[in-house]
Amino acid sequence: MNEVIAEQLGRGHPLATHLDDFLTDKRNAGASGQTIRAYRGDLIQFTAHVDGELAELTAAPIRAFLADLGQLSAATRKRKRAAIASFCRWAVRHDLLDANPMDRIDTIKVPKTLPRPAAAADVAKVLAAICSRRPRKDLPLDRLRDRALFETAYVCGARAAEVCGLYVEDLDLRMDDEHVRIHGKGGSVRTVLLDDRGYVALLKFYLARADYTAGPLFRASINGYGGPLSYDAAHHRWQGYCTAARVEIDIHQLRHAHATELINAGVSIEAVRRRLGHASTETTQLYALLDDKVADAEIRAARRRRDRATR
Repeated sequence: MNEVIAEQLGRGHPLATHLDDFLTDKRNAGASGQTIRAYRGDLIQFTAHVDGELAELTAAPIRAFLADLGQLSAATRKRKRAAIASFCRWAVRHDLLDANPMDRIDTIKVPKTLPRPAAAADVAKVLAAICSRRPRKDLPLDRLRDRALFETAYVCGARAAEVCGLYVEDLDLRMDDEHVRIHGKGGSVRTVLLDDRGYVALLKFYLARADYTAGPLFRASINGYGGPLSYDAAHHRWQGYCTAARVEIDIHQLRHAHATELINAGVSIEAVRRRLGHASTETTQLYALLDDKVADAEIRAARRRRDRATR
């Protein structure tokens, strides 16, 4: 049994074994480590409201659990409800539940909010706090790794977890046709063009310095012999660099910044969707709405200049 489940839930809890089996199936289906941790945390929290066997699960404890989350955001409550729904569907498929109690639970609506992209100047400050784009030859390898990692997230519009999971074999660095293969959510794979010459030069320098020809691209250990750097470790290091640069940027805002820059440059919604790996254009459209706000700001500024000129 998973150590976290055994420690926090207890091996004797009636749902412990089922929860462990559910997460194992999720992992075998290709769910990321970050997704597994999120499911595990939400479901362990939910099981505090469940006393009986899984076969006896009804809508009542689910409603009680969701009612206790009233102080949380709608997005967080929706995520926790989705975790329970996925667990219940799994239980029904495995004949552990006769009927799905989630059929009696109302959905949670989340108001659509616009992404919060980071300003390019702020991103540049944080990256510069790591090291120069043309780093010294004696720069510690882990520092060079971090610059290459976070710039990959920014230049490719990739999720930080996707970048942490890259392998050297995912790179195609043939001259004038450089690409990287990114493994996204749900087992999807997309190929992203690396069209920034300065970034490509940095990446090649990193590979040469680390002497990597295969295996994880961004490794956890300073000596370069470890496994992939974890998302949590990358997030912690990014926050440290932000503090050093006196800039507040969440690591996911690098992805938003890249998408917004593409939209502002006139790149089509479909092209941006493919680059980001969105399942549909509905999510990508939010960046177009953000672009409208940028246009509105420019129009207001122009009107203010016109009004001052006519006074």
